[in-house]
Amino acid sequence: MSPIEWVTEPLGYEFMQRALLVALVCGLACAVLSCWLTLLGWSLMGDAVSHAVLPGVVLSYVLGAPFAIGAFLFGTAAVFLVGGLNRTSRVKEDAAIGIVFTGLFALGLVLVSAIPSQIDLFHILFGNVLGVSDGDIVQVVGIGAVVIAVLLHKRRDLVLYAFDPTHAHAIGLRPRRLEALLLGALALTVIVALQAVGIVLVVAMLVTPGATAYLLTDRFGPMLGWASAASVSACVVGTYLSYHLDWSTGGAIVCVLTLQFVAAYLFAPRGVLAGRRRTRRVEEATAQPA
Repeated sequence: MSPIEWVTEPLGYEFMQRALLVALVCGLACAVLSCWLTLLGWSLMGDAVSHAVLPGVVLSYVLGAPFAIGAFLFGTAAVFLVGGLNRTSRVKEDAAIGIVFTGLFALGLVLVSAIPSQIDLFHILFGNVLGVSDGDIVQVVGIGAVVIAVLLHKRRDLVLYAFDPTHAHAIGLRPRRLEALLLGALALTVIVALQAVGIVLVVAMLVTPGATAYLLTDRFGPMLGWASAASVSACVVGTYLSYHLDWSTGGAIVCVLTLQFVAAYLFAPRGVLAGRRRTRRVEEATAQPA
């Protein structure tokens, strides 16, 4: 098979056209949000929300409601539970996150096993981007567009909040509202990413693009661009690999994301190899006689 056929053959199937559309929207939404999650150190919160939505997804299927509603309600509840535990007890935030996400994830597994239904747990856990329906596409594109539009509209305020919440408060912004906005966007983005990589791997979509871009630039604007390029390309390449090699789509997407991060870690201007070259040049310069 020629490279052109490798690219064009899957486009002849409707399910691949649907999958690529969902992958593009999912990649963009996750990339934009991942920049703020990386700057704020909220990767654990992303992990917590992604696992905590499982009971909501199960109950939505049972009640015949869109799973986005249940996922959003349980994701929001997880955020409030973590905040409540942290503020009203001696339990530190990382412990509160671990307790909440494992507890709600376990509740979801219990509901799956206890309630008779046709729920395909494998697709919920690991995604099913090759089998999305018309309703799934409308849901993913709608939610993804809202998340991207809101984050870009509030970009300046959110960047200031991420770097200096005290300054943000001093100039009249409300850090609590900005935090709530980001957490709401996190819950919605988890719903978008569930179609592509599932609950188990969604945290990789929320963290890795931003971390990769953080190694490539110090400016937030270029960081958004690098994260978007990394996330969208990983979603598209991963989807193609799953088609041609019969791999798990979510696993292939996350593997490509991880390879991108490793490449940036090694070869970025501030990566490990560049740092060693700078150190060696400094040592050679200081070792030369005056």
